[in-house]
Amino acid sequence: LRAQGLQDVSGDGGVRKQELRIKLLLFSLLPVLGCAVKYSGYLDHSDKPFCTNHSRRFPELMKLGKDVTLRGLDVGLQTMKKGEMARFVFSPDYAYGQQGCHPLIPPNATVMFEVEVLDFLDSAESDAFFKLTAEHQNTFPLQKVLEVSDTERQIGNYLYNNQKFECAKHRYKRALSILDRSPSSEAEQCQINASKLLVLLNLSLSYLKLQRPAQALAYGKKALKIDPRNTKALFRCGQACFLLTQYEKAQDFLVRAQQIEPFNRDINDELKKLASCYRDYLEKEKEMCFRMFASLTSAS
Repeated sequence: LRAQGLQDVSGDGGVRKQELRIKLLLFSLLPVLGCAVKYSGYLDHSDKPFCTNHSRRFPELMKLGKDVTLRGLDVGLQTMKKGEMARFVFSPDYAYGQQGCHPLIPPNATVMFEVEVLDFLDSAESDAFFKLTAEHQNTFPLQKVLEVSDTERQIGNYLYNNQKFECAKHRYKRALSILDRSPSSEAEQCQINASKLLVLLNLSLSYLKLQRPAQALAYGKKALKIDPRNTKALFRCGQACFLLTQYEKAQDFLVRAQQIEPFNRDINDELKKLASCYRDYLEKEKEMCFRMFASLTSAS
């Protein structure tokens, strides 16, 4: 593994780096916290990786210093930006040491890793906040609470987009749990309501994905208390009622949504599906009633 020409990022030559691709994004410097990374590790004179996570469609969100256990990788990631791809060469002290890792890694092995940073989230302040008691949390100014709630929501969004709906729901609930504050002004109440609305909508959607329509409906209704004309809330309440076979209620929610956004394809498609299912339901009800009536007539 050639380390010549590579940048020494550890200060002692133990971790050397070559940038393969850079994306310059606003606030792109990687924090020492949660990141989604694709990686492959190689031994000298081998084109086949001894470890890789490229087969995973959605890599886990890892915390540096906790989930990233390879010392060299931890050091290297802290030099990267979101969207960047780089090659690192780790000396044995920054890799698997004198012992190696039998049977894949021989003793005193220098290894090379190719790494791509897909995404990252800075959750340090949020995690620290939730370790405090409720009394201590209440001493923080509203703006800080809103920032923590927004961080939790963003982490939830990341998990949701990676189809981890149960984990996303947990983050959304954490975000919501700190928003029950008594505002000191109407402006503060508007800020709280705006944050709450986003979280409630996401919770409703998560419960729909988890096939738990009763909870989806409950959170959708809470969103409507804040904004009765919110199209997403009406749509999700309609979807939830549809799954609960409450067809008339579903139609009411969806028609109200359609009146606000008449050309919304999702709403119109849902109404078409609802109309079809409702017709089938009424036909089955009619047939059941006919059979019961025929049975009673026969018995008499």
